[in-house]
Amino acid sequence: MSILYNISIQLFVIAARISALFNNKAKLWNKGRQHIFKQLSEAIKEEQNIVWFHCASLGEFEQGKPIIETYKQKYPKHKILLTFFSPSGYEIRKNYKGADWVFYLPADTKTNAKRFISIVKPIKVIFIKYEFWFNYLTELKKQNIPFYSASTIFRKEQFFFKYKWFAQQLNNVSHFFVQDKNSKELLQNIGFSNCTIAGDTRFDSVIANTRNPISIPLIKGFSKNKTTIIFGSTWPKDEALLAKYIKENPNYNYIIAPHELQHISALQKQTDALLFSKANNTNISNNNILIIDNIGILSNIYQYGKLAYIGGGFGAGIHNILEAVTFGLPIVFGPNYQKFKEAKELIEVKGAKSINNYTELKSAIHSFTDYDTTIATEYIKKNSGASDIILNQI
Repeated sequence: MSILYNISIQLFVIAARISALFNNKAKLWNKGRQHIFKQLSEAIKEEQNIVWFHCASLGEFEQGKPIIETYKQKYPKHKILLTFFSPSGYEIRKNYKGADWVFYLPADTKTNAKRFISIVKPIKVIFIKYEFWFNYLTELKKQNIPFYSASTIFRKEQFFFKYKWFAQQLNNVSHFFVQDKNSKELLQNIGFSNCTIAGDTRFDSVIANTRNPISIPLIKGFSKNKTTIIFGSTWPKDEALLAKYIKENPNYNYIIAPHELQHISALQKQTDALLFSKANNTNISNNNILIIDNIGILSNIYQYGKLAYIGGGFGAGIHNILEAVTFGLPIVFGPNYQKFKEAKELIEVKGAKSINNYTELKSAIHSFTDYDTTIATEYIKKNSGASDIILNQI
């Protein structure tokens, strides 16, 4: 199985290089890893007491962020190295001030793992949520460097619980900080007791955002005129429903933030919306539909809304709903939410609704007309504190 795993890594690297010829994400993935060991050596030099955090992408970064920042407060003399697997995380957070260095993670080959760790010499390593790169884990174990899996969530259909070889790789983990009881029980069923239920650190992250949200004056002025509904991280299947709702309900203001920017032209034609990049104090007052055509400000836009529709539920799965919930907003999303604990819990407490079609979308939005915002804020508060639990042990 080890041979097959290493072959699969090599094949992935080859596929990424081929994809780079016509796919921008793959191009960034490859370009970001060129000369990476030279850049890493020049940046780190002879620094010591390095703590390495790794996140797959932007969502995992939001989970890791409160741990990184609280750790830095407790141990200001330690250095923080932050790595990303995906361009969608690295390209947005490559200038993150909470870390001393931000890099892409080299592909998980045995050679890369050994070389990377020999340069960094971390005193401890924290990977966020789903990330388990087996050659890196093996090398860390060989060098007696503690490895922690934080804000992790397991499901019974994962390979760890089906195949012995994958389960054996978890022997290289010093401690698991899981989100829920089910994850702990799954680990215990395959012989792991080094586990603590800490919860989801994203709650700590979104609480921190509400304390110091970035003001966006144009959107603040836009949202004052009418009740504002925010459509966050949307995809074309979401937008087809939303466009119809917007046309039938012109009495609201709407802000749409697509998950990817490639289809903004089509979305603008569907809705006749104003692009945020073209907005000014004059033309924004003449429009009730605004499309956010840049990345990185959505989490702060939610402070101006009364309700949020979160996209992705008609595809692979819904995107981050907690960024909106923490501002007291009720949430609507598509049918594919079963992998998301917070979505199921919010439905139970009547802070969210899932929809399957346009009729249900209309009904869900109208049902939240007199929504009690304390449902959302109390839910966030109840689930906070995971970062402190983790840091008290590592």
